[in-house]
Amino acid sequence: MTASAAIRATILKMLTERGHVGPIGDHDSLFFSGKLDSLAATEVMMLLERDHGIDLTDADFDITRLDTLAEIEALVAQPA
Repeated sequence: MTASAAIRATILKMLTERGHVGPIGDHDSLFFSGKLDSLAATEVMMLLERDHGIDLTDADFDITRLDTLAEIEALVAQPA
């Protein structure tokens, strides 16, 4: 499984566990659609840190960078 597929699977699993089912496009807004709120975004951050070794502890990190699957995948793909 590619890193992008693993990230997508992680996010979709978490959203499904929170009761959000149905398709999500790469550029669909997770915040605007109500699939992601600040608590769920924090959970996404923790999952990315734990499962993918991404350090999101920077005080300047903008949580809106987690708004779409494409943005999350791009964030994880960035070099450390």
